[in-house]
Amino acid sequence: MIKINKFLVVGGDLRNVELANLLKEDGKIVYTYGMNVNSSEALEKIVEDIEVVIGPIPFSRDGLTVNSTFIESKILIKDLFEKMKGKILIAGNISEDVKKLAKIYNIEVIDVMKSEKLAVLNTIATAEGTIELMIANTDTIIFDSNVLILGFGRVAKTLANRLKGLVKSITCASREDDELAWIEVYGYEKLNLNDFVKCQESKKCLENYNVIINTIPSMIFDAEKLQYVNKEVLLIDLASNPGGIDKEETKKQGLKLIHALGLPGKVAPKSSARFIRNIIYELIF
Repeated sequence: MIKINKFLVVGGDLRNVELANLLKEDGKIVYTYGMNVNSSEALEKIVEDIEVVIGPIPFSRDGLTVNSTFIESKILIKDLFEKMKGKILIAGNISEDVKKLAKIYNIEVIDVMKSEKLAVLNTIATAEGTIELMIANTDTIIFDSNVLILGFGRVAKTLANRLKGLVKSITCASREDDELAWIEVYGYEKLNLNDFVKCQESKKCLENYNVIINTIPSMIFDAEKLQYVNKEVLLIDLASNPGGIDKEETKKQGLKLIHALGLPGKVAPKSSARFIRNIIYELIF
């Protein structure tokens, strides 16, 4: 059994703040960096004394810097890796380019979001945060809402389940045969995206929805499709950058779009941190 007692938690959002606190409560020695604007301790000195570096989820949004909510200055990934040669990096949604760079510096990379267990647990906070956004950004009760969810992966499944009984109708859209079958099994209205991409199908159905939620990380709602939506619609994009809804076009058309990234860290950081801590322990101990 590996015995690891010294951690450095770098960057991130409130999840990493809570994670650092949980590790300390467990008796671990924990340093933090890039989480406090007043932190002045040299990174080189910290890294010398630790065994594992825990980064954020996602680890980076641009492939060059560590994702960090609390400081304006940038933590360059290359600089961090140069200082932590031979250590273990644990973070989430780590790109292939970052993994290749880590290999150069003999850094073992563990991506916690490869854990199906954590990925599924994360969907709970995402779903609850999405419902909170719906309530806060519509001027009618959500019970009157006709909701369209694009995609039927983990997040969409949990979200649809949580919305059941809260809204008037739920339509789920996919182009995958197995997902379309599951949509039918769960009793939601079904929309085949292979038909939806056709202009005529978009004209026919889009105006019926007053909330549209995208979970697909590729462009679905381009300028052509957006012209057919209800002009009072609330658009919520849960997909990672660049998302699946054309941001510039929504501005041009005066539509309300919320690109809701990192909801677990915003709406339930303590619960999310506990999930991450437990997965880390399962992976390294």
